[in-house]
Amino acid sequence: MRKNIIYLLIAAGFLYSCNNSKNTSIPEILKKIEYEQVNIKYAEGFKIQNTASGYYVTIMNPWPESSVSYTFKLVKNQGRELLPEPDEPLSIHIPIDNIVLTSTTHIPPLVLLHEENSLIGFPGSDYISDPKVRKLIDEGKVEELGVNESINIEATLLLEPDVVMGFSIDDSNPIYKKIENAGIPVLYNGDWVEQHPLAKAEWIKLFGILYGKEQQADSIFNAIEKEYINTQKLVKNVSSPKVLSGATWKEQWYLPYGNSWQGKILRDAGASYIYQETKGKGSLAYNIEKVLTDGNDATYWIAPGQYTSYSRMLEENASYNLFDAFKNKRVYTHALTVGEKGGVTYYEEASMRPDLVLKDLVKILHPELKLDHELYFFKPLKE
Repeated sequence: MRKNIIYLLIAAGFLYSCNNSKNTSIPEILKKIEYEQVNIKYAEGFKIQNTASGYYVTIMNPWPESSVSYTFKLVKNQGRELLPEPDEPLSIHIPIDNIVLTSTTHIPPLVLLHEENSLIGFPGSDYISDPKVRKLIDEGKVEELGVNESINIEATLLLEPDVVMGFSIDDSNPIYKKIENAGIPVLYNGDWVEQHPLAKAEWIKLFGILYGKEQQADSIFNAIEKEYINTQKLVKNVSSPKVLSGATWKEQWYLPYGNSWQGKILRDAGASYIYQETKGKGSLAYNIEKVLTDGNDATYWIAPGQYTSYSRMLEENASYNLFDAFKNKRVYTHALTVGEKGGVTYYEEASMRPDLVLKDLVKILHPELKLDHELYFFKPLKE
């Protein structure tokens, strides 16, 4: 019967409006009643409020320069009616049993909370590297749903997920709107927009709420935060080596802004990043002459795009050999650490494990500290 309803929804073009689940401002009910806020220390993209029956979750800034917010009512131990009540946010029964994810950065929270078995669908599953989830994929327990944001709507609805964890660069994704119209909540995850290294990792608290594992999620985050801060303290009184980053693409050299996630983690690792004073969103784009002037004497070169070897870099651009870090073989890449299907592990795990990224960088940039840590993401470039 459920599947017949789904087919009717598809045929009808999903006439039910999803506007009830989207809010351009916080619902009036949240303004009138004072609820206890769940402690969110770094993340700016979501907030959680306790209620007598569950939580209100509000997602802000799900993509850069977003002007909308999305509020959901998470209800404990009640029926699974998903259609919103008048003037109320969309309700989600918690703890959820299953989920569809749309970004590899959503995978680590599930694994850390031991909820990987709840994953029932993913678009572009070859990008997933985690061994436990790859096993589930190989066993046919995770439905392939397309590529990136081009999700197969019919296949998604047939899975009947409790929630779709969405990723989008703006609010013009018609696929998500159709899924919402069918009564399935799309919970946008804006972890990728966060700029503080620990803010991305704090999104595990949202997963903890969904799975009824609030304490476990808090404990995991607190451990990551502690390791990050303790590692940061190690470089407080050491010299700061000059660091270069990025690489060229079609005549432009792309590098992170100084206030970006990557820029901040370089700073926290005790690096003197050549563009650490810059601020902005997206990436810096300079010609190679400017980068050569500013960074030819950099001691280290961190994250040179997707390059994995010095020889390949020279094939692409002979000018790389003008940089001291290149000549002295002090270039380190995350592109050598890949999963079974070739997915770069860094893109999947780094946002959830900034403590490991920081330890890698401190190990590389400050060999004098003799940090007891085996490089996890970053490796020396091959010849």
